[in-house]
Amino acid sequence: MEITSNTHGHSHHHTHGNWPIVLYFIGLMLAILAFFTSPSIISAILYITASLLAGYHVILIEGISETIEHSKIAQRFTPNSHLLMGLAAIGSAIMGNYGESALLVLIFAGAHLLEDYVEGRSKRDINALLAMNPTTARLLLDDESTEVVDVHTLNVGDHLLVLNGDSIPIDGIIIAGTTTVNESSINGESLPKDKTVGDAVFASTINVTDSFKMKVTKLHKDTVFSKITQLVQQNQANQAPITTKIQHIEPLYVNAVLIMIALFMVFMPLLFNWSWSESVQRGLTLLVAASPCALAATSISASLSATSNLARHGVLSRGSAYLAKFADIEAIAFDKTGTLTSGQPQVVHSFFNNDYPHEFLFNVIVAMERQSNHPLAKAIVNFFDPTEIFDLEVENQIGKGLTSYFNDDLYQIGKPDSFNLVDPTIHAYQQQWSQEGQTVVFVAVNHHVVGLIGLRDEPSPHAKNAIHYFNQQQVHTTLLTGDAQLTGDAIGKQLGIEEIIAHVMPDDKSKLIQKHQQHYGYTAMVGDGVNDAIALVSADVGIAMGEGTDVAVEVSDLVLMKNDLNRLIHTHQLAKKMKRIIQQNIGFAMFIVALLVTGTLLDKTNITSSILIHEGSTLVVILNGLRLLND
Repeated sequence: MEITSNTHGHSHHHTHGNWPIVLYFIGLMLAILAFFTSPSIISAILYITASLLAGYHVILIEGISETIEHSKIAQRFTPNSHLLMGLAAIGSAIMGNYGESALLVLIFAGAHLLEDYVEGRSKRDINALLAMNPTTARLLLDDESTEVVDVHTLNVGDHLLVLNGDSIPIDGIIIAGTTTVNESSINGESLPKDKTVGDAVFASTINVTDSFKMKVTKLHKDTVFSKITQLVQQNQANQAPITTKIQHIEPLYVNAVLIMIALFMVFMPLLFNWSWSESVQRGLTLLVAASPCALAATSISASLSATSNLARHGVLSRGSAYLAKFADIEAIAFDKTGTLTSGQPQVVHSFFNNDYPHEFLFNVIVAMERQSNHPLAKAIVNFFDPTEIFDLEVENQIGKGLTSYFNDDLYQIGKPDSFNLVDPTIHAYQQQWSQEGQTVVFVAVNHHVVGLIGLRDEPSPHAKNAIHYFNQQQVHTTLLTGDAQLTGDAIGKQLGIEEIIAHVMPDDKSKLIQKHQQHYGYTAMVGDGVNDAIALVSADVGIAMGEGTDVAVEVSDLVLMKNDLNRLIHTHQLAKKMKRIIQQNIGFAMFIVALLVTGTLLDKTNITSSILIHEGSTLVVILNGLRLLND
């Protein structure tokens, strides 16, 4: 299934393939050939053919055809600038100025095709998201055998078997067994959760350790993960095309020009005794003068340059419209895990009393943790540097931790609530570290706790710079996380984030983004996981970390190819400069139009000079935009 969202500035988005570009370059070659051909019927035919080929898509399809289509919808004449340029080109050809007509078409069509290439179509494909949703389940039959069935056929109350490593096929509760489940696809939390009888499990989450039996509590269409896909599709379908001020006034401007030209041609002979031929000639000159050639390229060079600049810095953009919005954001929300943090827990603190030799104890800890596939185990193994490798038999007790016997001593590594008697010093450290958002594990020998280890998913090196920058820019910063409040507060306060909201589920993130939009204005969302997809689509600008899930990348407007938030600072600075340059270009282009119209009314210009001045102004606009390449 593919969902597309048209976000280009115009409303004429159809699938035409590459043939408009092919026809344009054929037309360009014919125009060049005509230029080097002596004025004759052959050069005239070449120019006319070049105009028809190069301008077929932009002028006939997007000018005449879509003017008719939009006029029917609006039930009033609704032309666009393409029609204006087409009439100017046709008029020039009728007056015998075939070269000028072809030049006009080539400039306008070239600029427009370049714009289509640069901004493209915003195709928000959620195939990757749907692929993550399990399609089959192991249904437990009355004789305890299993049958693989489609998840859509499951009913509430059915019993399922979920094996180690499987994706949980549907929402339900565990009825037999204990395990550890990675729920990052639902809540974004980096650490797996221990699950036992009576605990809820969710579709698309991963069963990390042991097999278990579960009872279905929701139909497939009602699962948390299905709600995520439904909301993403709904938000995508509701995305309106980006409309700029120019596009709002475009039909009014074109209508005004057409009325002005018609009145000019009719009344000039009556008021000033002009011949009809002279009146038509000057009217066509005025039509060319009023045609917004440079205006058509005001955003092209700037957006192309900005896009190229960002690509060099590892940032991909779906279009200048999103960059322009990003320049105006009033609030920005960040997911925690994998966005502000590395997504991998690290040992932050450790403390051991002197009851046992530390070096020997560290060797035992590493030997035990090496046999566990829990993310905390990997962090502990990476932290401690063993002097000797022990070969131990280790038992993993779900909900309690690891146990092993060595030299007739019992060693345990587990949750604090698995131990009864704890030294006051160790208990004090546990309380302090827990309040700082750390996950604490105890180490015990013969049931006596001799030390503890504090782990946390630490902020990325560049996160603090990014938060500080947006705070300075008076952009409201918010942390949205599915983690516990203590964990969110610890990370948020460390980074200086203004607002911290914890225990947030995926659909809650979307609602919070909408509240921010109502309260602050344009709001951006930065995330990396499936659980961020709804919020990324709901935000005015969705920003994905490139090392995150495919889903987050697919539905985002900007993608940081490496998880470096310093690049987000560069993107915001460049977006603001791009917006300023586009505004400069628009002002300059309108000045040129006013200048040429005035010159035409004073009989100081003709069609050729108007085209040359338009071409020159277009070049100035392009060069102004190219300044963004080196920023």
